[in-house]
Amino acid sequence: MRIVTADCLLKFLKISISHPKPTSNRLLIMNLLENKVALITGASKGIGNAIAHVFAQHGAQVAFTYLSSVEKGQALEAQLSQYGVKAKGYRSDASDFKAAEELVNTVVADFGKLDIVINNAGITKDGLLMRMSEEQWDEVMRVNLKSVFNITKAATKVMMKQRIGSIINMSSVVGLKGNAGQANYAASKAGIIGFSKSVALELGSRNIRCNVVAPGFIETEMTEVLDPKVKQEWTNAIPLKRAGLAKDVAEACVFLGSDMSSYITGQVLQVDGGMLT
Repeated sequence: MRIVTADCLLKFLKISISHPKPTSNRLLIMNLLENKVALITGASKGIGNAIAHVFAQHGAQVAFTYLSSVEKGQALEAQLSQYGVKAKGYRSDASDFKAAEELVNTVVADFGKLDIVINNAGITKDGLLMRMSEEQWDEVMRVNLKSVFNITKAATKVMMKQRIGSIINMSSVVGLKGNAGQANYAASKAGIIGFSKSVALELGSRNIRCNVVAPGFIETEMTEVLDPKVKQEWTNAIPLKRAGLAKDVAEACVFLGSDMSSYITGQVLQVDGGMLT
């Protein structure tokens, strides 16, 4: 029997550290969400699209919803499949209670389980309060807040049986700070925070976690139409001196969906470059 001395072991460790075995970057990140099934609402563009891609890169099987063209949904499905994971798109309206329940049941039937839910679908219908119509208020509340209730309620039935799950709800720094001309949007996003904290308290004993991601100024299709001067003013007010990327938000969601955050629930993670610091 060969005896390994402390000196030999130390020498081996030094060699291993100096000459690590080559490992692909893809393999390094694949393990974070491997064998997990994630449902992402509103994934046809922007932050939702980035989340779908980054989750697939990390090995998650991805179910996603869209309301735009079927061609866009099929294109995203094909893109995600190239990462070597199962991916499927569903044309579904999360703000419809019955449709949300049918969606979750179909996803579970297709994928066998549901580990992570990301409620990302959302809209804006901006306007000063004095000019805001009841329709503008109701529509934003229906899409942004009611959809979170619908999907979460349907998903928790599955997760309670599994006795595990992670729910990630997309809010905004506007839900924390408010913003002139966005009373409806701010109220819907603030409502998501209160809702999520309540869900975390109710379902924690079943090992179901619920957290919130609050993005700041993120470059998406929505911000492309803004005046460059306005974008520069916002950027100047951010300590990191840049707008965020959709990928920045997606990677925060990876953390909250993975086992690395297994003792984190009821929290709001601001992805804002220090904007509200």
